[in-house]
Amino acid sequence: MKDFSYVNAADTETALAALRTHGTQLLAGGTELLNWLKEGIEAPEQLVDITGLPLAGIAPGPHGQLRIGALARMSDVAAHPTVVREHPALAESLLLSASAQLRNMATIGGNLQQRTRCPYFRAETALPCNKRDPGSGCAALESGDTAEQAVFGWTPDCVATHPSDLAVALAALDATVLLRGPGGDRRVPADTFHLTPEQAPPERHTVLAVDELITGIELPGGGSGRLSHYLKLRRRSSYEFALVSAAAVVELTGGPRGAEIVSARIALGGVAHRPWRLTAAEEALRGLAADDLPALRAAVAASFTDARPLPDNAYKIELAQRAAVRALRNAVRRRPARPEAEGSPR
Repeated sequence: MKDFSYVNAADTETALAALRTHGTQLLAGGTELLNWLKEGIEAPEQLVDITGLPLAGIAPGPHGQLRIGALARMSDVAAHPTVVREHPALAESLLLSASAQLRNMATIGGNLQQRTRCPYFRAETALPCNKRDPGSGCAALESGDTAEQAVFGWTPDCVATHPSDLAVALAALDATVLLRGPGGDRRVPADTFHLTPEQAPPERHTVLAVDELITGIELPGGGSGRLSHYLKLRRRSSYEFALVSAAAVVELTGGPRGAEIVSARIALGGVAHRPWRLTAAEEALRGLAADDLPALRAAVAASFTDARPLPDNAYKIELAQRAAVRALRNAVRRRPARPEAEGSPR
């Protein structure tokens, strides 16, 4: 590990000023950065500790939205009553993200900044990886195993997937990522925060500029996230990244056929460099009966016409569609039972 200097940031402006110095990295929970330091993937000149900044709050915003500070611990957010009640998919994604020990350390902002990667990114023997060594190639495509790689949005430069469960839930919940830099504050939709290699060179993971930091996330109010669910599929039940995950959020209304879908939002994980919104499916789901399983499956399938499976991962197409439908149905099941009609027998 390369030597580095250590600075404890007294306030946000100190942290932002430090970021303007070449070779500076921010330290919060450290659950990912410390791995990269030990493995030589990161070698900063300076680490700036931001754990003392006032960015750990979880509180309602001025218009009913929920604001969660970037330094809030994953375990605290997952257990927060408002999150559990109003945005259950968010709580579920955090509980499925990591062990209890890691959740007690890891922060919301840090989780969003996890590296998009595949096993070749952190291989002990140096292998081609455009994310780790730009221009070196992609070992997964050239001679490797593509079973767990992307099926959407990849290019010959990189076929990795983003590992964050939280990011998938936030994309479906229409959350906003709050950023601060020398030019002031800006807001970025959660489903556009991460970048694909079609949008930027593989070594860039997010829209975050080198002199910006995440200050928090914001979730819409009005009960828009109550009917939501997060589903994670992995090779083993203990802590592991998703083969495929799905977050679904629905709004329902009563109709002649029972509950009908007014709107739906679905995001997938484990299939691309960023949470992948199924926008065609979301459009096709409007007006469908919530219990019409064949129609739900057909609507979800509408978003897979542009999927491009690799030699070893065609199974993800079927798995992702099944996960999306299951998450959607589980979100629908969160609808409160209809109250008994007045005077009806008990």
